[in-house]
Parts: sequence; structure tokens; C-alpha cells
Amino acid sequence: MTHPLLVPHVSSEIGTLKAVVLHRPGKELERLTPQNLTELLFDDIPWVRKIQEEHDEFAKVLKDNGITVLYVKDLLQDVLKDDAIKEQFIIDLLKINGITNTETENYLKDYLMDLSYSDIAEIAISGLEKGDIDNVIPKGLAEFIYEEHYFYIKPVPNMYFTRDPGAMIDGGFMISSMKSAARKPETLIMKYIYKNHDIFKKNGIPCWYDNTYFHSLEGGDVLILSDRVIAVGCGERTTPQAIERLARNLFEGNSTVEHILVVQIPINRSYMHLDTVFTMVDKERFVFYPGIKKDLRVFSIIKDDKGFSIQKEKDLQDALKSALNLRNIEIIPTGGFNAITSAREQWNDSTNTLAIAPGKVITYSRNESSNKIMRKEGIEVIEIEGSELSRGRGGPRCMSMPLLRY
Repeated sequence: MTHPLLVPHVSSEIGTLKAVVLHRPGKELERLTPQNLTELLFDDIPWVRKIQEEHDEFAKVLKDNGITVLYVKDLLQDVLKDDAIKEQFIIDLLKINGITNTETENYLKDYLMDLSYSDIAEIAISGLEKGDIDNVIPKGLAEFIYEEHYFYIKPVPNMYFTRDPGAMIDGGFMISSMKSAARKPETLIMKYIYKNHDIFKKNGIPCWYDNTYFHSLEGGDVLILSDRVIAVGCGERTTPQAIERLARNLFEGNSTVEHILVVQIPINRSYMHLDTVFTMVDKERFVFYPGIKKDLRVFSIIKDDKGFSIQKEKDLQDALKSALNLRNIEIIPTGGFNAITSAREQWNDSTNTLAIAPGKVITYSRNESSNKIMRKEGIEVIEIEGSELSRGRGGPRCMSMPLLRY
């Protein structure tokens, strides 16, 4: 699959969205059990058929608005058609899944090499369980210890949140370094797509961050506020060391970014990424979860002749006005100022809006209060069903990786 006219570039959070990467939830969600939910970062087990229907509705809304929708699995299949790339991917996939028994590793490599590139792309996402292999495979100690439901390749049920494992920042790509081991295979997939797919390879897209970096940085914490300014959340999933490394790479590279607003958020699963409490919906308007206002601290990393300087800001609102050179900004509270409604709707991703054009956003229909408030403020709100999608703790922004915005 080639896309000769698609040159990835994102220098806005609200510009007209033209191309996006999604992942349609699949068999990997069928691998969730009450025993492995915590390890795989889920709070509940979604109904797979229903979650696929909801995701298909999301994709249709995007397409109906003129947005090109690409799928992770299709992009991975494209690059795995090359046998040499396929072989190295298999080696790296086994390694990242902790296969260290030599006999088991060799057997699995041979077994996987005999499969088609489409089968490998499926297994990389949905996993490979002991029961999936008909033949007798050499047993290491792990297979004896974890006799029931042993995964040689673990499923990645969080893959439908494509925002997190990577992100475009102006003309370059960021490959995330994930906090949790359960999500690290997602960035391996993104790295192979970045390094080998024509969309990136032929367009000379630089890499601003890499999944081999020690300190964690995840895409849900990165908001592209303008061509010069980005905001990065510092909390449960993204470290200050990672943000500083990203700043250095952007400032020393050919990026147009000159100013990074660092928003320190509480270390809490409810606020795992910045975009779970704060997103941009229009040129001067933002949605924000008011329940964490008193816990926020904001800093600026500003490019200068010595590299960069760091300073503490008074508060988020003043920092946004100064960085974006705006006289006024409007903060729209999700759920209004009713603490109970606001907390309930934040848990159901009311703040995780996806802007597809200035003042035009996609949200979950279940967040009725927040959607009503945004409409009252003049924001065009397109609602999608999210009863099952939201069980994974993410909204429309989390489920999308923009490749191109005008």
C-alpha cells in the first residue's frame, strides 16, 4: 500500500485533520481475562463485537469528514512483505516478549517464518498462546510454571489507543518509550512502520524520540498547540528526564518548536496522560478537568542561544496566553463545575476530545453534560457511542494518531 501524496506533518492540535492512523480492536481483546486485566492495563473486559461496531462508527465519522483513515495492521503488513524485514521483526518480537530459552526461540522463529506476513502482523497484536500451536514445542521452565494460558507472544489490547506509541510533531515522528512492559511491543510495531514504510522512509521524516530511550514518554502526553509550541504532560507515564531529552532533540534538530509547556499532573491512573484532563478544541479554547486545578504545576522549556532555559509559570491559563501570544483564552470545564458530574465524565473521557477542525470535535455521547456545555460555547460536537470503547480508559483523541493536519 502506497500513499504518494501523503507527506506526514502535524503542527496544530485543531487544524483540519486530513489523515490519521487507527487500529480496529480485534482478537487481542478476546485474550483479556480477570486474571490478566491488571497486567494488561484494563479495568474491565469489553464486549468485542460491540467495541468493533463502535470503532467502525468512529472510523466512518472520520471518513465522512474527508479524513484518510489508515490502519496499523495494514501498514505493518506492508513492511513485512519484505522477507528480510519480516525475519528481523520476528527476532525482535520474540526478544521483546522475553523468549530466552534457545530451543523455544529457534522453534518459534522457524514456526513464524513459515507464516504469511499478514499472519505475523495479526500475531504481533493479538498474541501467540501455547494452545495456538498444534505441534509439540520444546518446553522451558516458564511453560511448566505458567502451564495454563501461557503466551509466547503477549497480546497488546491497548493497541487501539494509537495516540500513545507514537506522534507526529511538525515534520518529525516521535516513537514513544512506554512506561509499562505491556505496551512496549506497540512501539516495536511503530518503529518498524516508521523505519520501513514509504510514508515515512521516502519522505525523510526525522525521529525526535526513540523507544530505546530509558526514560518513558508517551504520545497521550503530547499536545501540538501550534507550530512553535507544544505541551507535554509530566505524570504517571512521562518523566521529566524524557521531556528534557525531547526538548533537546527538537531544539537541536530542524523542528519549528521553540517552546514546551510542561504540565505536571497528579500521578494517578485517572489522569494517566495530559489529554485525559486537558485538550484544545478551538483557536483560543480548551477543555479542562477542573478537579485537578489545585494540583497542577506548569513550567516552560524555552529554546535560547545556550540550548534552552527552564522557568516556572504562574498557572496554566497565563502560560498558555503567553506562549501562544493570545490576549484571551477560554477554559471550558468538563462536566461543568459540579464536582460529581465532572469527575464521572472525566473518568469516561469527556476531556479526551479529538478536534478534526477548529471548533469541531468528536466526543463520546455518554458525556452528556460536557457535550452540552461545549455546544453552548459554540463548539460543534460530533458524538459517537463509547460504552465499550471507554472501558479501555481512553477517548477519541487516544484512539487516533494524526499524520497530517492543515
